[in-house]
Amino acid sequence: MSKIENKNTGDSWMQHMLKGEFAEAWKISDTVLAARAGVPCVHLPRHQQYFWDGTPLHNKRVLVRCYHGLGDTIQFIRYAPWLKSIVRELTIWAQPELIPLLQTMRAVDKLLPLHDGAPEVDLDADIEVMELPHIHRTTIATIPSDIPYLHVAPISLSKQEQQLKVGLVWRAGEWDPRRHLSFESLKPLFSVKGIECYILQADPLRAGWEQGYGVHPGDYSLFDYARVLKGLDLLISVDSMPAHLAGAIGNSVWTLLHANADWRWMAERLDSPWYPTMRLFRQERQGDWDSVVKKVKAALQALIQSKTKQARPKSQAM
Repeated sequence: MSKIENKNTGDSWMQHMLKGEFAEAWKISDTVLAARAGVPCVHLPRHQQYFWDGTPLHNKRVLVRCYHGLGDTIQFIRYAPWLKSIVRELTIWAQPELIPLLQTMRAVDKLLPLHDGAPEVDLDADIEVMELPHIHRTTIATIPSDIPYLHVAPISLSKQEQQLKVGLVWRAGEWDPRRHLSFESLKPLFSVKGIECYILQADPLRAGWEQGYGVHPGDYSLFDYARVLKGLDLLISVDSMPAHLAGAIGNSVWTLLHANADWRWMAERLDSPWYPTMRLFRQERQGDWDSVVKKVKAALQALIQSKTKQARPKSQAM
């Protein structure tokens, strides 16, 4: 398949996914699967390598390789219980920092830390974690929705029960800088009364955080970071790993998306079938984060007002 054909196929697949037409996208994936039969992929970057050749996995010893980012693993590891229901033995080869979290899942036989060598496991078939939706033939209606599928106990950061505990993440990985916004852009949120802001951004000072705005609770392992998220009322995050993690543990999360967001968020939706506790805030124009933050601020104020009304004694509410 030529580079032009590859691009056209990829563009068509992307358009179907953005529209939520998953079944049509899998037909394209089937064509790509057939075209790459017997074509080696070991020379490709790890995250572009493919493993499933289209053969059924029933009653086989299957290895799932987690070659993409942490957020990708967190999102698509939800398929592990379904996969275990059809295979004889399921091994997950995952990023070492994720292992303690993945141990809270059910239906996984073995969890091994990912490394640059060969997996130390006997197997009949192996697949990459982002191939799982294709194998499952997922549609919007059949996305595995047993939420939460990662389980942690909360770490409480505050004893002020009247305040809404809100975490903030404003920078993602470097592969797509359109996902970033500046800390300066977030400052209007700190004027909302009734919230406590927690800085959950990795390396916050380097990311532009100014002390005096919110509280940085410290650095945590990924497992304890999940526990901190579980202790919050809400996470506000750009499209990055923390948003996926909050969704996977069943916490409320507001995800801020740039104008041409990734296919997994689809087009125009303000919710996500992947994460029932997630709300999406989208740019209307590329690069315009100010209008997004304005909407988030208004939504925060409305949330505070709603909680205040719910907590008010009946004698005061009348």
